[in-house]
Amino acid sequence: MQNMRKMAVAGAVVAVTAVSGCGLSQAITEQGNGHMKAVSYESGLEGKNDDDAKLPAWVPDGAQQVEEVIRTTGTERILKYRPAGTTLPSLCTSGDAEAAPPTLTADWWPAGEHKRTDKVCDGWHVAVEQDAVYAYRAESLLGN
Repeated sequence: MQNMRKMAVAGAVVAVTAVSGCGLSQAITEQGNGHMKAVSYESGLEGKNDDDAKLPAWVPDGAQQVEEVIRTTGTERILKYRPAGTTLPSLCTSGDAEAAPPTLTADWWPAGEHKRTDKVCDGWHVAVEQDAVYAYRAESLLGN
């Protein structure tokens, strides 16, 4: 009887180890990296009218060629749009660049762009470049 109990425990340990080895670390890695979603819109207004969008209210309605990558398991975002004659709203103020680089990537996001952000718009760090406006919202524990 005791021998059967030892075999049952050993079998359970082997089963748990096998399951852990196959999927647990992969699930932890996936959870740690999070999930992302890319969206694009012809205008800021179109993006604001999309129920699934996370387009911030400060993006001008007339912004064009809007691209955003969203971390669906957190609050991190990167964003780009063509200003098309629009300006940032008055709620955007001068501010320090975001120190932490984004973990999200996109082929349209320039390397080191977070270091060039010199405006803050409702928690987003924003850089107005010659050809586009780039914005980055770092991961936040507050969920804003």
